[in-house]
Amino acid sequence: MRNIKLTIEYDGTNYVGWQVQPNGPSVQAEVEKALRQILQEDIHINGAGRTDSGVHARGQVANFLTAHTFENKPLCKSLNGILPSDIAVLSAEDVPESFHARYSAQAREYLYCLALQPTALWRNYSWYVGGYTLDKALMNFCTDSILGEHDFASFCKSEAEVDHYRCVIHSAQWQVIESQMIFRISANRFLHGMVRALVGTMVEVGRGYRPLEDFRKILDAKDRKAAGMAAPAKGLFLERITY
Repeated sequence: MRNIKLTIEYDGTNYVGWQVQPNGPSVQAEVEKALRQILQEDIHINGAGRTDSGVHARGQVANFLTAHTFENKPLCKSLNGILPSDIAVLSAEDVPESFHARYSAQAREYLYCLALQPTALWRNYSWYVGGYTLDKALMNFCTDSILGEHDFASFCKSEAEVDHYRCVIHSAQWQVIESQMIFRISANRFLHGMVRALVGTMVEVGRGYRPLEDFRKILDAKDRKAAGMAAPAKGLFLERITY
């Protein structure tokens, strides 16, 4: 059997998320359907990250097993000819049979985009935070509090099915780039809704709605009710997976 690794980009606007769900179209289902049509096999793919409804990806990774002898470049071309225009397969490559897109990952990186002025072109890919000024320095003081290993129960959806809430944050930073404010965060793992809850709470600090010292208290509380609102899904991107 061959093990094939796919790198996939998608606009999540019209999907219920990466994972197959009964309540609407998913990215996973679209890719599996295209693979089955091309390979004439019952293909199931493993994704590196289960992005939520409306969340985008520039570097999602998936893998699948197959007995087919196709060449990888033509496979990409065929997939992109069948898939909806809001999903693109960027590459396909053979990997060892032990490789698993989710369990072999060493780190994941997400990006969140805030729009500092009204935007037409980025309306589906950013959260417009007009009406108040954000203090980038205060928001980066928040990021200092989460570096390293911590329990992120305060920033996780309550229904998350996990054994524990501890994550190791490798890097986290806010940057202003022209009319956008960009948050980048890399970690060994992320909990359900974690990045959006972090962003929403840091925006509350940055606008002066919460004092900076509250952020550390929220982290220590290990209670989702202590944190702020979740930022809208449309500003979130799964950037890359590191193996």
